[in-house]
Amino acid sequence: MSEEKKYLTTASGAPVGDNQNSITAGHRGPTLIQDVHLLEKLAHFNRERVPERVVHAKGAGAHGYFEVTNDVSKYTKAAFLSEIGKKTPMFIRFSTVAGELGSADTVRDPRGFAVKFYTEEGNYDLVGNNTPIFFIRDAIKFPDFIHTQKRNPQTNLKDPNAVWDFWSLSPESLHQITYLHSDRGIPATLRHMNGYGSHTFKWVNNDGEAVWVKYHFIADQGVKNLDPATATTIAGDNPDYHTQDLFNAIAEGDYPSWTLKVQIMPIEDANTYRYDPFDVTKVWPHADYPLIEVGRMVLDRNPENYFAEVEQAAFSPGHFVPGIEASPDKMLQGRLFAYSDAHRYRIGANHEALPINRAKSPINNYQRDGQMRFDGNGGSAPNYEPNSFSSTPKETPESKISPFEVTGFADSVAYDSDDHYSQPRALFNDVMNDEERERLIQNFAESMSGVTREGIIERQLENFYKVDPALAEGIAEKLQVEVPAHLKK
Repeated sequence: MSEEKKYLTTASGAPVGDNQNSITAGHRGPTLIQDVHLLEKLAHFNRERVPERVVHAKGAGAHGYFEVTNDVSKYTKAAFLSEIGKKTPMFIRFSTVAGELGSADTVRDPRGFAVKFYTEEGNYDLVGNNTPIFFIRDAIKFPDFIHTQKRNPQTNLKDPNAVWDFWSLSPESLHQITYLHSDRGIPATLRHMNGYGSHTFKWVNNDGEAVWVKYHFIADQGVKNLDPATATTIAGDNPDYHTQDLFNAIAEGDYPSWTLKVQIMPIEDANTYRYDPFDVTKVWPHADYPLIEVGRMVLDRNPENYFAEVEQAAFSPGHFVPGIEASPDKMLQGRLFAYSDAHRYRIGANHEALPINRAKSPINNYQRDGQMRFDGNGGSAPNYEPNSFSSTPKETPESKISPFEVTGFADSVAYDSDDHYSQPRALFNDVMNDEERERLIQNFAESMSGVTREGIIERQLENFYKVDPALAEGIAEKLQVEVPAHLKK
């Protein structure tokens, strides 16, 4: 076998200088569209599967409403959050991440928690998960990460070597994989799990004052989980268990609900806070930024047609309304492009006009034609702007995003902090009890038992040792291997 070094290149053969960090304007972004390597990776990744979603392929959905229960108008001018008692129709899609369309519901995997609010100012999509953090913190690594969760290109089998090779080389994943392998890794039902926006977003009020915000949907039914043995049995007996449970509960009038709460951070705190608030592998401890109630989401109507509604539902983190904006979170910045691009490929350039995706508010723009255009196609001329016609859509300057300062050199820049250990350490030591820690160790050991490639387990044990020696030693004992000797010095 040739020992000649292979250099990573783009599809056109150009060498890649940095495959770990996207190009941002200074340390805190935003991500630059000139990062053609990032755009190529994300665009190609979105086109890897036809016709099911590349990720979040298996899902269930329902209609409902969101009702405001607390006045948050001092933080945001978003109309659907403007007054107590206001109700907004919404649709939600729950999903697993790694499995295919026919995969089992009760697997150890994060769950997508994607909410579409049909507001009077257009659709607002909050596309999150049932975990408050994520595996990686830069979108440029997302295609690589998901490849490890899918099937080996030679064997077409799930590949523990790929999974743990990537995680062991990406210590920022420690927080998420600790959460994933805990008791909360397998929800009992879709009704008994929390949802999170995960990313940091920006809220802006009518006076142009801004704050940073994180979303928490707390299940009013409580959080319940499955032990691995029960989950495995259910996966064999009824792989659609979660889908069935949600549909039947709503059909029987047992409407699930969630209370939306947010954490609010003053804009200036981002420069001094002990964690980078835009790093999606980190949480903001509630002692620093307490939860503030916003409203209640209720699911009270099942889809009439699964394909037309659940399968064709298209969510994008880039669907904002006035008063809600993006943050410099590098994962979020990549998702602003990738999600809508995936939908244009999967269900067409006019996917926003499908009934499940179409806004309840008027839609006026100059976008025309495209595959499967089935409405009035914008009517008569003109189809351009600016124009001198009095009755055509015009800009609304008050809806522009709030200005923010950008400094620094454009470069492939990592986050300042490489502290990947303190938050999973707190989760392990301060949140879990002895029984939960033991189950976590057992779940890690079972997952890693399929690793056969040399060096991966040792490298991952080093990461675990930096979280807590007891974690690494407990896993090593169950795997019947030794913790690397140099760590004990």
